[in-house]
Amino acid sequence: MTVPDELIDEEAALVSPATGRPLTKRGEATRRRLLEAAEVVFAEQGYHEASIVKITERAGIGLGTFYLYFDSKQTIFEALVIDLNRRVRHSMSEAMAGAATRLEAERAGFEGFFRFTAAHPALYRVVREAEFVSPETLRLHYSRIVDGYEAGLRAAQQAGEVDRALDPHVTAWALMGMGELIGMRFLLWERDGLGAAPSAIEPAVFDDMMRFIDNALAPRAGADENGTSE
Repeated sequence: MTVPDELIDEEAALVSPATGRPLTKRGEATRRRLLEAAEVVFAEQGYHEASIVKITERAGIGLGTFYLYFDSKQTIFEALVIDLNRRVRHSMSEAMAGAATRLEAERAGFEGFFRFTAAHPALYRVVREAEFVSPETLRLHYSRIVDGYEAGLRAAQQAGEVDRALDPHVTAWALMGMGELIGMRFLLWERDGLGAAPSAIEPAVFDDMMRFIDNALAPRAGADENGTSE
């Protein structure tokens, strides 16, 4: 099953699968309620135990209304993955605005990522299940993050702020993987004495991660413009 075109194209207007017409403002608000309900239901129960009935009950929306916005459980699942992707990228971009250097942008971007994932731990379970439920959507999720990341690294290399010997594509995937696993270990798995998850990553953990990233990205003394030692 392929990802619907309207989900792939971020500029495309949202349309009703029942009418084929763009959604009204009211329709967009109803669709948002369904996605918010789906985020909770899929996170708590997993894809296979979740149902359209459970989603509509949580959203407080009639079962028949669901089909004005999504034509199946898989469709709303895919829409949720892409919605979470859009929102986490927005959180990162917003945090990075105004950063003076690439290393500052890295710190700010990860702060935005961890802030979002602390508030939306469903991101982890939903994305992991996408590997089996909708591999195309999983690849789209990661590729959209990497594309922007890679472009930023290339620009920083041209500006002399990042080691030019690094392959920006490989580096972007490595950094994304690091952020995801650090978040999983120190946000998703961590609990206090009352069993509550943290609202933010521990500063010492974040500082250690950033020290590692700073050392990895920093330009190497004595390297020429191609990144090789002179």
